[in-house]
Amino acid sequence: MKHKTVSNRDKENKVITNRFKDIHLESKERYGAPKIHHILCKEGYHVSIKRVQRLMKKANHRSIITKKFRPTPSKEAVVERDNLLKRDFTTTTINEKWVGDITYIHTVRDGWCYLASVMDLHSKKIIGYSFSRTMTTELVSKALRNAYHIQKPKEGLVFHSDLRSQYTSDDFQREIKEYKMVQSFSHKGSPYDNACIESFHAILKKEEVNHVKYIDFNSAKLELFKYIEGWYNRKRIHGSIAYLTPQKLEEQISGNVA
Repeated sequence: MKHKTVSNRDKENKVITNRFKDIHLESKERYGAPKIHHILCKEGYHVSIKRVQRLMKKANHRSIITKKFRPTPSKEAVVERDNLLKRDFTTTTINEKWVGDITYIHTVRDGWCYLASVMDLHSKKIIGYSFSRTMTTELVSKALRNAYHIQKPKEGLVFHSDLRSQYTSDDFQREIKEYKMVQSFSHKGSPYDNACIESFHAILKKEEVNHVKYIDFNSAKLELFKYIEGWYNRKRIHGSIAYLTPQKLEEQISGNVA
């Protein structure tokens, strides 16, 4: 009985498949074909993205995606304010433009909790965040304070958010002035005006929140810290910043890395 000869192509496919399975597992199944393809090429594999997609499909491996849930929005009256950003997300370096937003995180015992995040538009790094059982001005102020004291930006930085009452409150606006920042707001009903931070919260839900049942506030707080600081900022490569991590890009700009 003749044994079937395994071709070089089949051998290569097996090696590539074994490696992308490891990469997929290391990312907790968060990476899809583009990021896996980038890592394989960086490691010296000569493989096209179509081949990676084909092998991933054959092995039944795909990026985890779960439908995003949005609680019913508030019906509070909204007054239009100046939109200085005007969907111009371009930057030349870090600490020029920051964006902020709030998202909802559900827990079994404590119900809905709230995460306020601040992103630097240049590095895509989450430079400040705050997690609370209540959606108050202090929630967004704490996230901004964390970002300010860590980053120490120069005067004139633009901070952009939506028109939630927490961001338009007198207390928050006083804090903005104290830090010598300029405040900008999305137009009413225009999520694209703050697309970058909304995208981060969508990624957070798809890669982490929608796959876990948090028992209570404290367990959710710990896992969010691990995701943001341990994964998103320091390990997750981003196609929009040349497949670097936000932390790596910030370090390169700050001159801490050759």
